[in-house]
Amino acid sequence: MELTLQHKDTLALLAIIAVASPLFAGIVNALFLPKQSKLSAWVSTITILVSFVLSGWIFSQQWNQLSTHIQTIWFTIGYLNIPIGILLNNLSVLMLLLVSAIALPVHIYSMAYMKGDERYTRYFAYLSFFCFAMLGLVIIDNLLLLYAFWELVGFASYLLIGFWFTRERAVQANKKAFIMNRIGDVGLLIGILLVYSQFHSFDIEKLFGGSRGIAPNTILLTITGICFLCGAIAKSAQFPLHTWLPDAMQGPTSVSALIHAATMVAAGIFLLGRVYPLFNTEVLTIIAITGCFTAFMAATIALTQNDLKRILAYSTISQLGFMVMGMGVGAYSSSLFHLATHAFFKCLLFLSAGVIIHQMSHLKHKHHLNIDPQSILYMGGLRKLMPVTFITCCVAALALIGFPLTSGYLSKDGILIQSFDWAHGKGWAYSIIPIGAMLTSLLTTFYIARLIFKVFLGQSRLKHIDASIEPEAHEGDWRLSLPMVLLALCSLFPLFSFNPFEFNNVWLVKGFTTTSLIDTIHHSPFSFHLWVPVIINGVGLLVIYLAYAVYAKQSVHWFKQKGLLFNISFNQWYIDNFYNGVIVKLVLIIGKALYWFDQHILDGFVNTLGKVGIALSKISAWFDRYIIDGLLHLITDIVKQAGNFIRGFQTGKVQNYLFTMLFIILVVYVLKTFI
Repeated sequence: MELTLQHKDTLALLAIIAVASPLFAGIVNALFLPKQSKLSAWVSTITILVSFVLSGWIFSQQWNQLSTHIQTIWFTIGYLNIPIGILLNNLSVLMLLLVSAIALPVHIYSMAYMKGDERYTRYFAYLSFFCFAMLGLVIIDNLLLLYAFWELVGFASYLLIGFWFTRERAVQANKKAFIMNRIGDVGLLIGILLVYSQFHSFDIEKLFGGSRGIAPNTILLTITGICFLCGAIAKSAQFPLHTWLPDAMQGPTSVSALIHAATMVAAGIFLLGRVYPLFNTEVLTIIAITGCFTAFMAATIALTQNDLKRILAYSTISQLGFMVMGMGVGAYSSSLFHLATHAFFKCLLFLSAGVIIHQMSHLKHKHHLNIDPQSILYMGGLRKLMPVTFITCCVAALALIGFPLTSGYLSKDGILIQSFDWAHGKGWAYSIIPIGAMLTSLLTTFYIARLIFKVFLGQSRLKHIDASIEPEAHEGDWRLSLPMVLLALCSLFPLFSFNPFEFNNVWLVKGFTTTSLIDTIHHSPFSFHLWVPVIINGVGLLVIYLAYAVYAKQSVHWFKQKGLLFNISFNQWYIDNFYNGVIVKLVLIIGKALYWFDQHILDGFVNTLGKVGIALSKISAWFDRYIIDGLLHLITDIVKQAGNFIRGFQTGKVQNYLFTMLFIILVVYVLKTFI
């Protein structure tokens, strides 16, 4: 049933309130509360709860309805009116609900996780500002303001990643994230300007909501699509702009959970979905290749990492690669479905990691150990000490693997099935994409099983350092446990088993249909829907057993941590080394060369001109003083002397005048006589 105009106005107003609530909390915390006020946490949590409740209501009313688009004139330039408004469609309300649903447990978790931090209030101010920027991004109807909120999301992430700014690594990490995102944002801005140059509008509904699509297939359209892809690559940490995300782990773990789950990195996938009709076949192929390669590369790196959060960071990059690949192969619905399911189990994995790291940090300080509390090499035996964390982390790991009866199984297999369907009949080269995705899925199974076995099973490896160490339980606070339990329940199949991602033709474009998982099951050739899940899950069980034999039972000894492939994986494909050793040094060399050129050539030329000007001005001053002024002074002196001489004859004595007259007559007579 179509929504009435009054109902649409109400939904738009509620959406504005949902977006503005975190902004209100951020302003209150930043301006009116002291540094360590417990009230700041409650202000931020209550406002994000308001956003969640309103988003849930908006979702229930708007889902699978014709889009709600409320608009007004923003500003006018000459005869050109630039509108601004709220656009609510399936994509908008899904992201609105997803962001607030993930942010709420993160806020609750943060109350305990950040307890005692000297900048407690500032943390929640930043967190609220981040949520405001992300929620604003998903409902705005204007490409120009979308870019503005896009930058606000980047700025808020910069603040959160570098929250512990007294740590040098945190400062370097947030600068790296900021710079690498700006590289992609240049491409996004160019893409927006190219769209405007072709269609003379920033209105997303006008551009992508028509029944005819966006435009004919042209070279310029391909370039425009690639520019938008650049923005998504940077924000969603895809190759080659992915290296900022693992370093972003320097922020609080609760921040990592929010950034990795449904906010910042999800913004790139959201952007691809927002402008999806813009992409032609060539761009979609590039998107598929980029996503598949990134997913595979990140999964191979996660195999050998020892930092708990870094393993999860590369897992995020890999899963985002799955989503990007899904967009490229036409699995639009499944890609966004995986975005939704991934948000819950990845947030849960990071929150579990935070509890584990707290436990290890506590032991480190209590026993004065020289260890890295994030390294899985010092963990083990936490299963009995932290049962809630163990169970919830296992649920999240199974969902990440895509194990049956979990949400990940429903979404990830949809992408895999449709990738095989996409490649079928196109030649062997296209088959690399689905085969690579399938291999990535098996690698994911291995590295997450490795993480579970090394962290929770066996004996504590701290006993190898000091046999007297007795680990203690550290998950008593309900504010840590409750969010993890809720997220674990959301990572199981019931929440998503009714398959709400049957987007039909009301997603973005009238007449623009997307193939859902159900459609794929009915129409895929060669029974892809049967043998792909069978192979993935069958071989996956063998991979889990292999990881168990290697890391839990330690009965497999041929799995050595050495060799070329291990070094490539452990050193993250040497991509960071290449950037630091080649790109950064090249930029510094170019910068120094430009500085030298500016100092010695440009400034030298300007300084030489200045010196020449000063010399000419001195010559001019000398000429003016001694020639022009000298000539004038000479004439005045002559006139003055002549006047003084003539004035000498004016004595007032008659005899002098008679003598003078006689003298003149005599002179004239002499001259006349002799000449």
